[in-house]
Amino acid sequence: MQSLVPRLGVNIDHVATLRQARGEPYPSVVEAAALSLRQGADQITIHLREDRRHIQDTDLEAVSLVTKRYGKPLNLEMGCAQEIVDIAIATAPDWICLVPERREERTTEGGLDLFTHGDKIAACWRRLKAGLPKSKISLFV
Repeated sequence: MQSLVPRLGVNIDHVATLRQARGEPYPSVVEAAALSLRQGADQITIHLREDRRHIQDTDLEAVSLVTKRYGKPLNLEMGCAQEIVDIAIATAPDWICLVPERREERTTEGGLDLFTHGDKIAACWRRLKAGLPKSKISLFV
């Protein structure tokens, strides 16, 4: 029987939320990722939203470098917008979690509606899998 070992994933989105609210370069998501990994985190999660309300494109690139330096996976939460899919393929995160995005919510409040948007989600998944065959892809439902 295989023994399950708990792993800690740290979502650093709200570090970026605070930075964006302040209009300053701090707190740093890069430092938050590095600190989390130094203290034993097994994975870093960030959500690049279409409206860029917290994580920015440069954050994704920089945090990806940090996770590579520590040999830990980067989990990218994302919607199915074409631009975000292109960025994901270019960045090649280890894991991707497709999530719904509504501009009026502060943070993701519910899962994907597979009945209404199943075809769009499937097309997004196929495109990601074709461009990133080694990345693990999950759905937030």
